[in-house]
Amino acid sequence: MPLLHRARAVAMSALLAAGCLAVAMPAGAEPHVQTCIQPGPLLRYLVVFSQLTTPEVANAEIAGACGTATVYYPEIGVAVATSPDPSFLKLIGPQRAYSAQAESLAKQAVKRKKDDTELFRPSGARSGEQWDMDLIKAPAAHEISTGSKSVVVGVLDSGVDARHPDLAGALAPELSAGCLSGKPDTSPSAWIPTTSAHGTHVAGTIAAADDGRGITGVAPGVRIASVKVVDDDGFIYPEYAVCGFMWAAAQGMTITNNSYFIDPYLFTCQSEPGQRVIYEAVRRAVDYATSRNVLTVAAAGNNAADLSRPGRDSLSPTNGDAQTRPVDSTCVVLPAQLKNVVGVSSVESTKTKAGYSSYGLGAIDVTAPGGDTRTPTGCVLSTVPSGYDYSCGTSMATPHVAGVAALIASTHPETDAVSLGRMLNAQAETLACPADYDLNGTGVQDAFCTGYSEYNSFYGHGLVDALAAVTK
Repeated sequence: MPLLHRARAVAMSALLAAGCLAVAMPAGAEPHVQTCIQPGPLLRYLVVFSQLTTPEVANAEIAGACGTATVYYPEIGVAVATSPDPSFLKLIGPQRAYSAQAESLAKQAVKRKKDDTELFRPSGARSGEQWDMDLIKAPAAHEISTGSKSVVVGVLDSGVDARHPDLAGALAPELSAGCLSGKPDTSPSAWIPTTSAHGTHVAGTIAAADDGRGITGVAPGVRIASVKVVDDDGFIYPEYAVCGFMWAAAQGMTITNNSYFIDPYLFTCQSEPGQRVIYEAVRRAVDYATSRNVLTVAAAGNNAADLSRPGRDSLSPTNGDAQTRPVDSTCVVLPAQLKNVVGVSSVESTKTKAGYSSYGLGAIDVTAPGGDTRTPTGCVLSTVPSGYDYSCGTSMATPHVAGVAALIASTHPETDAVSLGRMLNAQAETLACPADYDLNGTGVQDAFCTGYSEYNSFYGHGLVDALAAVTK
């Protein structure tokens, strides 16, 4: 997607043909011209300002640093800018800006591998294969409520296929947008899937039609919006996510589903300058969405990591040569470990934590079916652009939680985002720590569950319950 450019603030002069920007100076000051160079490549930056910064001031600062503002979100003091000048980061301040593109150029760029395992694409009747819906009592819930059209779930993902017969009635094109420049683009080409079926799979679990054909979602009566935050290389860079959260808030969505972690770091460390910018920008966007009554639901990840005591990260950066590094409690998975976010782990059909699922006391709020990779039909069946497919992962667990939250919001339409999160926790089926978590029979525990039956590191408050969502 081409990068977008916008006009400078009125306080700045026009960009000269030679690539120089003359900066207006206060009366009596010595004139100064910041010489800007354009050797390329044109890079995109996330820039954090004081939250009281006006658009005029923010745009002027970006222009003065030889950049062009793509978008500025004054509600949170965060901008997305582009610049071909390698001095931009130094001029704007390295403590205030970050570019994932620049970082990837400094390393051997690679395509990000998907976290979830797609197995095969069967044909025939579908609903009988949805063990996951039975596990959370969705069919029984549908006898009472399928959800309300006034509830909108934003699918922040790789795009949703608007032509899929199971999704066409639920998808709201007028609320959909692409965020791959950091600024919302409402043209359909910006939010439809291109290289990945992931977003369509997630969308089907949330709201596939209950029409006796294909599959049925957790809340088939609600609406969904496609908010594309995954680029064609499979990356979810922070400016994409910030745009997605701000778009969801502006459109008055009820819930966002976030089946990803934000690249290029599995654990974003607040003590590192560039990563601190990522953390602050995403935190502000999530908090703003919460203030606008948007509940954020996010996947814990598929690295079998104890998020409360991560220790080491050997997968970052995801857009280059990964290096093993120590990580501490200031390093978190975004957005799952932020305050006001519902963190989701994954269970198999036995209601046991899936071996791949990350966990952690205080990091997991609830759990949901994500499937067992050891058997093909042990994964979750849902929609893909070409039909239907099985996938496993916390990415598949998360939309079950978003769907149950949508049923609660439909039943209690006046509930705010914070209360909705509390109600989601309260309705969950308690799952105690397993007495024996030896998945492969070696006699060694594969992970250690801490906490107590009502709240622990594997399952949080427990397994989401669609029937309880519409009856309690």
